Formats: sequence, structure tokens, C-alpha cells
Amino acid sequence: MRNDKENIIVTKTIEFSVSIINYCEFLESKRKYVVANQLIRAGTSIGANVFEAQNAESKADFIHKMKIAAKEASESLYWMILCERITTYEFNKQLKDELNQIIMILSKIISSSKNNSTITK
Repeated sequence: MRNDKENIIVTKTIEFSVSIINYCEFLESKRKYVVANQLIRAGTSIGANVFEAQNAESKADFIHKMKIAAKEASESLYWMILCERITTYEFNKQLKDELNQIIMILSKIISSSKNNSTITK
């Protein structure tokens, strides 16, 4: 259930999605279509799954959606690493740093949610 209390992972992933869309549009303007297409799909999927998890039907459903978000974040990191290593790509270090923060937060959320669910059983 949604409430008006700020949720840091929701906020961070929405901001990241906006940034990744802008970056991918830049890549497309440089005719880097393949990477841009993969990165925009994975990068925006992180926030979509986090957002959907806010209305999870159960703790297990919440954890599952957060795990999907973490997988999409991992895939996004892969594409960002490629952008970093290919000399003809303009790399955005700040975007990679934001992604690494999101990965750490997701890992913590998943870990603490698993620990809380075993306590309540």
C-alpha cells in the first residue's frame, strides 16, 4: 500500500531512470543504438520493479520483485562497464556511481527483508 512517506529506493530509481533515458538518448544521437537499447530497457526496469514491489501481495512477492530489480541493476552495470571500456563511447561516471548506490541499497533491502521474514514465521 502506498503512503506519502519518502521511500529512498523509489526516489533513487525514478531519478536514475530519468538520467538513464537522457544518457541513452545521447548514445542514440551518437548512433550507439544497440547498447542504448539494452541499457534503457534494463535501466528503467529497475525502478519499474521497485515501484511495483511497493504494492506486493506478500513479503515473498516483495522480495521477488526486489530481486528482479537487482538483476536488472546488474545487467545495467554490465552495459555501463561496456560504455566505460569502449573508447568511442562517452562514459558517464556519475551514472555508474548512482547505479552502484542503488545496487547496494537493493542488496540491503533484500537481505533485511529475508531476515525479517524468517523471524516472523
